[in-house]
Amino acid sequence: MLPSYLGGHCTVFPVRAAPSTPVHDLHSAIMPPAIDASALTRTFGDFTAVDHVDLAVEPGQFFGFLGPNGAGKSTTIKMLTGLLAPTAGTIQILGQDLFADPLEVKRHIGVVPEGMALFGKLTATEYLHFVGRMYGLDKPTTLQRSAELLEFMNLADQPRKLIADYSHGMGKKLALAAAVIHGPKVLFLDEPFEGVDAIAANTLKTMLQSMIARGATIFLTSHVLEIVERLCSHIAIIQRGRIVAHGSLDELRAGVQARLAPAAQDGTATSHTSPPTRLTLEEIFLNVVGGPQSGAPHAEQELSWLS
Repeated sequence: MLPSYLGGHCTVFPVRAAPSTPVHDLHSAIMPPAIDASALTRTFGDFTAVDHVDLAVEPGQFFGFLGPNGAGKSTTIKMLTGLLAPTAGTIQILGQDLFADPLEVKRHIGVVPEGMALFGKLTATEYLHFVGRMYGLDKPTTLQRSAELLEFMNLADQPRKLIADYSHGMGKKLALAAAVIHGPKVLFLDEPFEGVDAIAANTLKTMLQSMIARGATIFLTSHVLEIVERLCSHIAIIQRGRIVAHGSLDELRAGVQARLAPAAQDGTATSHTSPPTRLTLEEIFLNVVGGPQSGAPHAEQELSWLS
């Protein structure tokens, strides 16, 4: 059963706007962006990992942040969550400057980092109790939410098992439980579905969708594009440290199809570049980052001893 403060047994009352005013526009006019980064830059010596990135994520969006390996995704998330200081640029979370009052901002966000950063010598219950108290929850609330989360994540059956003995997928579920125990308004997820089986992945997706229904904002990076396409309403794609596409999934799809259409009309398009009726996120991604568009590699990419 999903914990009540994350969406279980609750009634969600949608914002009602006048017929002539889209709800999204009204929401944006009332509230600042949940995440607002301007000219965000991070260098390591002579290497620029993130190069003048501008991002605006509206409250209530399920936002997918995509890119090839080494594009700057994890570095961006580390800066957005205060784990890494930017070389230049500004970051506001829920209208507050992240670096002016980092503790106040971090009270309202949850993070599942790339390496999870769990304490292996604790049990799951001990770990969640520690995290809950660190977020300022009182003891009864911490105990109740810990028990609900462990039950929901199917981690309650071995109460004395140390985290060090958990499988990778169990660790992912516990890391997410720790990230949401305080009911964050903004949740950052770095590859939450990596190494997670189908049952656990469905559990995580159920929780995340319930959080969105309650008005939370989720910032997700993942290489599992099918999951991103199913969950996210808005996407940004980063390549070599720069944003190369940013918008709703429908806007990105329309942009790629418009770019492919002239090639199809003059007869130069090949079978793999002709736009289908509805481009998948994988096809959009490959077109934007310039990767191969078909299942087979180009001739020059073939390995001689495997051909």
